[in-house]
Amino acid sequence: PAFTPAYDHELAAALARRKIDVELVTSRFRFGETPAPVGYRRSEPFYPVSSRLFRRSRLRIPLKVVEHLPGTAALLLRRPDILHLQWLAAPELDRVLLRPRVPTVFTAHDLLPRRTVGKQGLWRDLLSRFDRIVVHSERGRESLADLGVDATVIPHPVFPSDPERVDDGHTLLCLGTIRPYKGIGDAIAATKQIPGARLLIVGDPVESVNGYRAEAGDLAEWRLGYLPRHELERALGEATVALFPYLPQLDQSGALLQALGAGVPAVAYDVGGIAEPIERFGAGRVVPAGDVEALAGAARELLDDDAALERARAGARLARDTLTWDASADAHIRLYEELL
Repeated sequence: PAFTPAYDHELAAALARRKIDVELVTSRFRFGETPAPVGYRRSEPFYPVSSRLFRRSRLRIPLKVVEHLPGTAALLLRRPDILHLQWLAAPELDRVLLRPRVPTVFTAHDLLPRRTVGKQGLWRDLLSRFDRIVVHSERGRESLADLGVDATVIPHPVFPSDPERVDDGHTLLCLGTIRPYKGIGDAIAATKQIPGARLLIVGDPVESVNGYRAEAGDLAEWRLGYLPRHELERALGEATVALFPYLPQLDQSGALLQALGAGVPAVAYDVGGIAEPIERFGAGRVVPAGDVEALAGAARELLDDDAALERARAGARLARDTLTWDASADAHIRLYEELL
């Protein structure tokens, strides 16, 4: 399904540039337009009705369950040299349905997805069926090793952009879908501790933000909804530092890679694999998870110290130049060749 359409598009296009014949089998993206295929083919057999009739209605879930069977059947009827899955949208059903007859790879973007994180037996069984597992961080590899699952680390590439830089030197950014684990409350609390700081919150909420709005008052500007690319780049151009006070429920953050790809330094909690690109490239600061005072202190340091901010910006640019989609495609091809 189209959970990460930007990632899917960029990886498929990069593989196609390496002369790999790629078909992206997915669903319609419910929240906006997706990039047109470049060098690869795209089909959308999954969830043809639920992805069009319902956006976030609870009615979508039972219909999606019904649609999962024909979508999976359409996928398994194909006989590619390699079948690479990015998500398992219905793991309880996939445990029964997913019996591929070709070499298979799975990218564990969220390691154990939040909805079923307690079902370790389910995930151990599912992951054992794949010939190779990909994660985006060393910490992700270690987490799956604790389940007895071997994984290969292929770092998540950045999403490069070059927005017009118009930041005022005092703007903190929270970017991406607004979910409970994103720590918006901690971002607001940290911003309150920094005199003169402004918080820009950009993203599509899947939870009510009324409480956050009341808590933030005039401190925050909200740009809600699934925003087109030019609006995301406008926000990135206004940002001095991006905040990622996430809870420990993921491997890597696409929003972080958007920020670094625009040359925006990050201050993040040390959860999942988020610390790895920040520390590897010196692209910001990493603080203990849940420590709002440390979050505020690290952000204030970058806002108040021009030299420190410029070093972090240089680190973000280095990440953009290093964590490329072509490098990721090459790593994936080496993995695929092990199975052929």
